Order: sequence, then C-alpha cells, then structure tokens
Amino acid sequence: MGERLTKAQTIGFSITGMLFFFGIWVFAAWVKLAPREFLPFPWDVVGEGLKLLIIPFSGLTLQDHLAASIGRFMSGFFLAAAVGVPLGLLMGWYRWLDNIMTPLFDGLRFIAPIAWVPFAALWFGAGIGGPTLIIFAGAFPPCLINAYRGSLFVEQTFIEAAQVYGASGIRIVYEVLLPASLPSIIAGLRVGAGAGWQSLIGAELIAANSGIGLMMVRAQAALDTPIVMVGMIATGIFGVLIDFGLGGIEGWLNRNRGR
Repeated sequence: MGERLTKAQTIGFSITGMLFFFGIWVFAAWVKLAPREFLPFPWDVVGEGLKLLIIPFSGLTLQDHLAASIGRFMSGFFLAAAVGVPLGLLMGWYRWLDNIMTPLFDGLRFIAPIAWVPFAALWFGAGIGGPTLIIFAGAFPPCLINAYRGSLFVEQTFIEAAQVYGASGIRIVYEVLLPASLPSIIAGLRVGAGAGWQSLIGAELIAANSGIGLMMVRAQAALDTPIVMVGMIATGIFGVLIDFGLGGIEGWLNRNRGR
C-alpha cells in the first residue's frame, strides 16, 4: 500500500482533478466537439444556474425544485432507515425471523428501484407517496443488509456478558447489538442514501410534478442543455453533501469506538 497523503496533498490533487475536468470541458466546447446548444461552456451553465435562482423554470425556481426533491428524499430515506435497521438487527438475533425474511428479501432486493415507478404512479399519482416508495426501494436493502451483517459480527463476549446480567431478547438487540453494530449501520446508511438519491432523480424523470428530475426532463424536451447540466450539477453537489455528512459520522464513530 502506498504512503498516506497529507490533507494538503489530498486537497491539491482534488483541485488538480477538477481543473483537468473543466479544462477538457472547455477545450471540447471550444473546438465544437458538439454543437454549442448541446455542449455549452462552463460559464454558460453557471450563468443559467444563477438565472434559475430568480426566474422560474417549469413553474419553480432552482431552489424550489431542489427543496421538493430533498423533501421527497428525506421521507423515503428515513422510512427505509427506520424499517431496515431494526429489522436487520432483529434478523441477526432471531434465526426464525431470518429464515422467514431472507427468501422474500433476496427476491425483492434485486428489483431495480426504477421498476417500481409504474406501480408508484398507479398507486400514488404524482404525490409524495410514489417517490417515497421508489426511494425506499433503493435505500432499504443497504440499510437492512449492513445492520444484519453488523449484528452477526458482534463479539460473543459482549452478548454473554449481557446475558450474565439477565438481559435477553429485545434488550440484547438494542443494548448490545445496536451500539456494537453502529459503524456497519452508518456505512449502510451511507450507501442507502446514495442509492435513494439516485432512485429519486430517476423517478422524477418519469413521474413527478416538481423536483430536479422534472426540471431536467422538461429542459431536455426544450433542448435547453445548460438547464439539464445545472440539474446534474445540483444533483451531484447535494449527493456529495449527503455522503460527506454521513461519512463524517462514520469516521467519528470509528475514531471513538471502544472509548
């Protein structure tokens, strides 16, 4: 394994990578690798993004579309975490529940979240219920799997010590398995958040009346490439912020584990 980079080196390499990316973008637009309306310069996209903060597109400004997407994401992601984490821990402790749930879960988790869009549209229309279902389908499997695997690798001595003091069943789940599995659970939430956010944008491209995905598909229909790119950049930035926040929690737990 190579030497660890210092924080300054990491930042330097990150900035270099971003400059290289934008340099390639500017060069491709300058030599007209594609027509200007399909490959604008970066500053054209920035200008369009600033304009969208004031002038509505498809009925809403950029921040309003983003707020609608974030609201849908939060509802589906928190539901996936609230169901997936406890269920995963319970499956790790109760073998009978594991045997009941595993065949059903293994069948459902390989269905792509976007495949639920027709059902979501039929059952909920363009309301919040449809996107919530699709986000749940994307975020639920990682939340459950990591909680389940984390509970399986809890040191047996912790469980035996709890049993000596009279703990059993549910108490062992939330007093022993949950704290010991937190790093694995947070890692699952991190993966689930990314999958849920991607699932949301895919759903909004097909069935929604607001949101970043709707903004992008309406802009694509109008051949407005800068707005499509603004939507992609906004999607990526918020996705990075989600991952950064959960990654910070994961790092803090790993540093303080065992204290």
